[in-house]
Amino acid sequence: MRIFKFGGASVKDADGIKNVFSVLEKVGHEDTLLVISAMGKTTNALELVIKHYFEKSGELNSSLQDVRKYHNQILLDLFDDEEHDVFYAVNSHFADLEYFIRSNKSPNYNFVYDQVVSFGEIVSTTIVSHYFNHAGLKNNWIDVRNFIKTDATYRDAEVNWEKTQQLISKGVKKKALNITQGFLGSDENNFTTTLGREGSDYTAAIFAYCLNAESVTIWKDVPGVMNADPRVFENAILLNQISYREAIELAFYGATVIHPKTLQPLQKKEIPLHVKSFINPLLPGTSVSKGKDLEPQAPCYIVKRDQLLISLSSIDFSFIMEENISEIFALFHQYKMKVSLIQNSAISFSVSVEDKFGNFNELKAILSKKFKVSYNENVSLYTIRHFNKEAAEMVEKGKTVLLKQISRETMQIVTKE
Repeated sequence: MRIFKFGGASVKDADGIKNVFSVLEKVGHEDTLLVISAMGKTTNALELVIKHYFEKSGELNSSLQDVRKYHNQILLDLFDDEEHDVFYAVNSHFADLEYFIRSNKSPNYNFVYDQVVSFGEIVSTTIVSHYFNHAGLKNNWIDVRNFIKTDATYRDAEVNWEKTQQLISKGVKKKALNITQGFLGSDENNFTTTLGREGSDYTAAIFAYCLNAESVTIWKDVPGVMNADPRVFENAILLNQISYREAIELAFYGATVIHPKTLQPLQKKEIPLHVKSFINPLLPGTSVSKGKDLEPQAPCYIVKRDQLLISLSSIDFSFIMEENISEIFALFHQYKMKVSLIQNSAISFSVSVEDKFGNFNELKAILSKKFKVSYNENVSLYTIRHFNKEAAEMVEKGKTVLLKQISRETMQIVTKE
């Protein structure tokens, strides 16, 4: 079986959905499982719904109706008959969402987040599945929450691999076209969980691992894995082939083409990963597979915006020792700070983090009891794999460098622009 993943950009409107249909006609669709994300910016729109819900805002209903209208317009563009079953199915999903918002009693933001944003993927795949059937491409719609089982860490759930393996092995139809949702799972109480933002790539890898898939293809609006984001860097080039190791390194440092968790399950079973263009599906794209000889010959650039550079120093000029660093990292874990870079000296410790859950003020209050805390907000972290002098000079030009770290293969620079 092949696993194809299509992100939100590929199904953002009726033309996008028709294009996905066209891609399958060109590359084949038998014995294939599609993992599909929410349409366009739906996840952002549902995050606004959640914000209004917790703020008890009068705009709650209008923000919810905006999401409904967006999907309804796509339906009207795809189907001539408003009596088609898909209209009933989508309305039913939105009725379930509205019921949850009315009846929920939990004050847990992360729990509510997962229950609400999940409707983006559920509605998206419902529309795609009905359209494909309507256009003559028979398929099997499956609810991923019945297959991927996780713990109850809402917004960043850990997969229960044993249960997931059993369910996927027994429940996924072979020799058919299956359509399911990215990003989602469910806990032991069958409440919806999510695998982390942009987790649909990871979903594809989970299914591939459990099904011993032939390959995974991530369909993007770019030709494949580039050595830099072409929206940020001029003259970005396509990497035709890279190793699992290099792909994991690039993903770890923040390359957005592949989700960081995606590579490990694939590497364990040596399942090839392809990154291809849904605009030009017959182009070769990038292949990720085993092999030391697949390292890029050019520098690879990754930039992470909106980082937080925190510097801690001892109040009494004592050394920052192992027990201090251990305590600091325990707090980073507790407050869900994603650490991108660390650097320490005898009496100071600097770290670049991503405060994706907005917990820094609480963390700062705790840290300030033991350390002098200084910080820079909205900094950028540049990582250059296989760097050279010219690459470093290009990145540093016109910027204030706050921190620099160099290893054999990688240079990282924190800058204020």
